[in-house]
Amino acid sequence: MARRTLPTAVALTAVSLVGMTPTAAEASPPGTKDVTAVLFEWKYASVAKECTTTLGPAGYGYVQVSPPAEHIQGAQWWTSYQPVSYKIAGRLGDRTAFQNMVNTCHAAGVKVVVDTVVNHMSAGSGTGTGGSSYTKYTYPGLYSSSDFDDCTSQVSNYSDRWNVQHCELVGLADLDTGEEYVRKTIAGYMNDLLGLGVDGFRIDAAKHIPAADLADIKSRLTNPSAYWKQEVIYGAGEAVQPSEYTGNGDVQEFRYAYDLKRVFTSEKLAYLTNYGEGWGYLNSSVAGVFVDNHDTERNGSTLNYKNGADYTLANVFMLAWPYGAPDVNSGYEWSDADAGPPNGGQVNACWQDGWKCQHAWPEIKSMVAFRNATRGQAVTNWWDNGNNAIAFGRGTKGYVAINHESSALTRTYQTSLPAGTYCNVQNNTPVTVNSSGQFTATLGSNTALALYAGKSGC
Repeated sequence: MARRTLPTAVALTAVSLVGMTPTAAEASPPGTKDVTAVLFEWKYASVAKECTTTLGPAGYGYVQVSPPAEHIQGAQWWTSYQPVSYKIAGRLGDRTAFQNMVNTCHAAGVKVVVDTVVNHMSAGSGTGTGGSSYTKYTYPGLYSSSDFDDCTSQVSNYSDRWNVQHCELVGLADLDTGEEYVRKTIAGYMNDLLGLGVDGFRIDAAKHIPAADLADIKSRLTNPSAYWKQEVIYGAGEAVQPSEYTGNGDVQEFRYAYDLKRVFTSEKLAYLTNYGEGWGYLNSSVAGVFVDNHDTERNGSTLNYKNGADYTLANVFMLAWPYGAPDVNSGYEWSDADAGPPNGGQVNACWQDGWKCQHAWPEIKSMVAFRNATRGQAVTNWWDNGNNAIAFGRGTKGYVAINHESSALTRTYQTSLPAGTYCNVQNNTPVTVNSSGQFTATLGSNTALALYAGKSGC
């Protein structure tokens, strides 16, 4: 979820909740391309350009954009997660820029998911980014005090369902989503976005909204089968569990990201042989997965761009491994975890002004086409060295090897690929597979190899 922070420099212990979801019976996002580039705090004009130049050509199926609603003023990123109205009037662009972004991304073959904040409104009072005046619990023309939950203290006990779903997340005004008017108003906001061509929603802080309330809101949408992913952070022994929300759509599987960090930093890649349901996670068909998101990269619970090869290789693994629907987090450099986006969200070019553009890193971007090409293929020909070198096939369509050891590794790999010459898309070098499905390769320390059918020339 987006960290909901008070507009004061208060140290918060907010639990973050993120989620994505399609319709209940849908396997991952609708369509043949299930990878989402999450362009965190990018201006909509910059997103539009990126859809055309990078996301579409690379094979990304979706782009997720940061909340478009009018919000409190301030430079910090989390101001985007304190709405004061449902007008499209945030720092990232107005209604015209948003509409143009949706149209441009669609023209590039990329669908649009909107980070949607409907659990709460703001803290404090003032004038929003679109000129609306507000005070906590009073948002003229939208909500008044009777539309908020009676509990006005902060969420403090995650073993108490009522406390989690009726009290205030880090002091933000908690909407009473059990009310008819509130449900109708939220659905109206989402229907407005659907009217602009939006393809799906990430429901921020879904854990703090009863699943039945979200189901009711979803039923009111003009397109009830719009993609729907929910931020529900797993917590052992907590009253509210991610599995409660799978009837609404996808749920983000935070354990996947937490465990990848541990495996890549202190355990063995060999343990990943049954990653997914075998580790007790949600069913693959309703799981949204990620290496990091904007919350976890800042709170240290997952890997992030500062982790170098661990981070890059974890993304390679995620995109190669057939579990869940992957999000590739793409943000900006930060030392202050509260810092807002460079240039107010305008991206003049990747890898300038602090923009990290992980979605465009060659090692990561090349795996999007690999994932599309191997869709529906089971894991075959697993190999590991008992430690930090692994390799596996995706049926007759692809093969990946990852060397996370401290020295180079040379060996002959057994695949199920047809004989021929393939391109290792990790470094654009040719690899020849013989009539027995074998090839010999040397992988340097902390590098990977990826071959897939249809990619022969480098």
